[in-house]
Amino acid sequence: MHIPFVDLKAQYKSIKSEVDEAIFNVLNETNFIGGKPIKDFEAKFSSLCGAKHVIGVANGTDAIYIVLRMLGIGSGDEVITTAASWISTSETISQTGAKPVFVDVDPYTYTINPALIEEKITERTKAIIPVHLYGHVSHIKQIKNLCQKHKLFLVEDCAQSHFSAENGQLAGRFGIAGTFSFYPGKNLGAYGDAGCIITDDDMLAEKCRMYANHGALKKHEHQMEGINSRLDTIQAAVLCVKSKYILDWTSARIKRAALYDEALRDVEGIHLPTVRKHTRHSFHLYVIRSNKRDELKSYLEFQGIQTAIHYPTALPSLAAYKYLNHKAGEFPIASRYQNEILSLPMYPELSTSQIGYIADKIKDFFK
Repeated sequence: MHIPFVDLKAQYKSIKSEVDEAIFNVLNETNFIGGKPIKDFEAKFSSLCGAKHVIGVANGTDAIYIVLRMLGIGSGDEVITTAASWISTSETISQTGAKPVFVDVDPYTYTINPALIEEKITERTKAIIPVHLYGHVSHIKQIKNLCQKHKLFLVEDCAQSHFSAENGQLAGRFGIAGTFSFYPGKNLGAYGDAGCIITDDDMLAEKCRMYANHGALKKHEHQMEGINSRLDTIQAAVLCVKSKYILDWTSARIKRAALYDEALRDVEGIHLPTVRKHTRHSFHLYVIRSNKRDELKSYLEFQGIQTAIHYPTALPSLAAYKYLNHKAGEFPIASRYQNEILSLPMYPELSTSQIGYIADKIKDFFK
């Protein structure tokens, strides 16, 4: 049996006629920049997540960068974020001229450890960016309290947490803004790069929309120097179609995670994902841990099962951050887990028999 890590073809086949029609309409109308599909998607996503403003942008990385810039963060400032994430989270901080300040992760949720944040706050700190990693909401209430106490901006990186929630409140709705990626492999994915910003702040929304469009809300009326980060019309059309199904797909992911949990519960040698009480984990990724990770990964690959590692190097250990002069042992959990984490196949179309096959092969390995 061959089981891909993500099966985007299966998803496409399930909505093929709608996606094909949506793309054809864009091609037929030849309105490739701007247009109705973008407005339609922004309205649909606004309705789904309950945000007053949705600003479509070119990708999730730009979404973070634009928010930070429009909050006035720049040279001499510091922004706190997690030691375990994709580099987009931290590189955008550097791109503003600010300094990324890393904090180790919680050993159970793999998200930023709120107990370690306050000691990293200085007079230069301007914001905290928690990452709702793998689909698990960070300890967001504690982080929000810290932001309020120290008068810091809370910007949520929701690239992996579409419709994750804590006590019924969606990820991205706790801070001044939430940023999303619609990279093809995300829970809600386009067929290319795409992203958005959500916020209830009228002024921030206007500034972000302006900055992403060369500093202008109307053509030729440039209020500032901006960048070119517009949501592509074809991608918006695809997202309009997919947004009709995303809540059902989210439920399907959660059910498949439960099947994994049941099948792997008694396997010695692995640690299963933890879900905090009163949270909804959207399972962008189903990540286990094992001190035999590399051997297990190779064995599963031999059995036809594709896996991945998210992420093989903690951010402070990347060559890109050598200039920060971090010492070995500063981030013990993130540094340890980078050698143990393994992402198993996870997507709504994953069948019960496929999950059973994966679980059987993991059991065989540990026997």
